Amino acid sequence: MRTIGLIGGMSWESTAVYYRRLNEQVRTRLGGLHSAEILMRSVDFDAIVSLQKQGRWDDACKILAGIARELEEGGAGCLLICTNTMHKLADEVQQAVSIPLLHIADVTASAIKAGGCGRPLLLATRYTMEEDFYVQRLRDHFALDPVIPDQADRVAVHDIIFDELCQGVVSDQSRQLYLDVIARGKARGADSVILGCTEICLLIGPKHIDLPVFDSTMLHADAAVEFSMTKQAPYVRTAQSV
Repeated sequence: MRTIGLIGGMSWESTAVYYRRLNEQVRTRLGGLHSAEILMRSVDFDAIVSLQKQGRWDDACKILAGIARELEEGGAGCLLICTNTMHKLADEVQQAVSIPLLHIADVTASAIKAGGCGRPLLLATRYTMEEDFYVQRLRDHFALDPVIPDQADRVAVHDIIFDELCQGVVSDQSRQLYLDVIARGKARGADSVILGCTEICLLIGPKHIDLPVFDSTMLHADAAVEFSMTKQAPYVRTAQSV
């Protein structure tokens, strides 16, 4: 079993989900007292959010790249950035190390294609919904046609993530708001839903939604377990391999 390196804390609410999922999956596969071999560095999310708001992505990249190098030096065999938004910096972080970084968009898009869907509604932070690093990757490398919520819905989805979910607040009112956004996306032709922020699974999931749901957090963690436990790493499609 190879050691999984986690760059976490963005937010710790979802990093805890990663940790549980990784260990549950290993126990399911191996039974008994088996658990995942994990190295984790959890950052102070407030500092990262401040850099995001100021547009200081280069400074954020230096932090994540430095952590990636530390995890590699500590024995990690692969890396996960435990947040969709910070995959804006994924290529730069990958360049800082020699071990593979498992890209959350690639893992999620592969599952969508395997599920026979093509027009997923993307629910995420405004950075992920509005910038090219994620949406364009889905289009260019996987021939998906993501549906993006309108501006008012993007603001609402983003604010609930940062003001509530990242702070451990889960409310029925916000769940209904998300379900309303999904209904509007379905009316525009969405055939599935991407939970494209790692905290969204705390609020909604397949039991709430009448479309196929692709939870980026669970898919990302499961891909890491597959990588860790396969002698020859499974193929994960990346921008460099397309």
